Amino acid sequence: MKNLIIASTSTLFGEEYLEYLLPELAHHFANVSVVTFIPFARPSGISHNEYTQKVAHALKKINKKVIGLHEFEDKQKALYEAEAIFVGGGNTFVLVNDLYSYNLMDTLKEVIENGTPYLGCSAGSNITGVSIKTTNDMPIVYPPSFETLGVVPFNINPHYLDPNPDLKHNGETRETRIQEFLVYNKQPVLGLREGSWLDVKGNHIVLKGNLTARLFLQNKEPQELEPFTELNFLASC
Repeated sequence: MKNLIIASTSTLFGEEYLEYLLPELAHHFANVSVVTFIPFARPSGISHNEYTQKVAHALKKINKKVIGLHEFEDKQKALYEAEAIFVGGGNTFVLVNDLYSYNLMDTLKEVIENGTPYLGCSAGSNITGVSIKTTNDMPIVYPPSFETLGVVPFNINPHYLDPNPDLKHNGETRETRIQEFLVYNKQPVLGLREGSWLDVKGNHIVLKGNLTARLFLQNKEPQELEPFTELNFLASC
């Protein structure tokens, strides 16, 4: 049974890395001793080792050890044997390019669907959707495909931002960009605000956190979804 936490962000303003999620992660990783971290989306200026150490420092607070997937020569075998998997944020295009380069996309999908606990933040959340066509990141590399895991039946836009009427900005809003996507694509898009996450158990997908999420469907007005809304219905959209 699929068992995922898909979070908009790893860090809320004024808090430590993963701090707001730690109570949820203590439960999510309750039967896990070691979390395998995939650092491929690493933020600019940080190495795979440094990124993994940052995660290890955070998860030590809930008594979990962390090992980076980059440390394994046989990365597919490491994913099959992982007790749990965390894919961190950074650039989604870099992440997807590396997953395809190591032939890991199908493997990652398989282990998730077989029940390995998964945590995704930001870029790691983007890849749980059908494609990365609604990411906010710049395409600084060109992956073989924009198609991703599809373990949830829609696309995700992490870090979703509402228009701010106090700013004198005349450019496109996040909503405008998503609506442009929907002119050419039927795929639903869920805008996840900071501090929100999806709890996925099998085919049940529930919005968690204190904020609403914004749902975009082709040829329909956007909807605000309240916390604890079940999103299973999007499989038929």
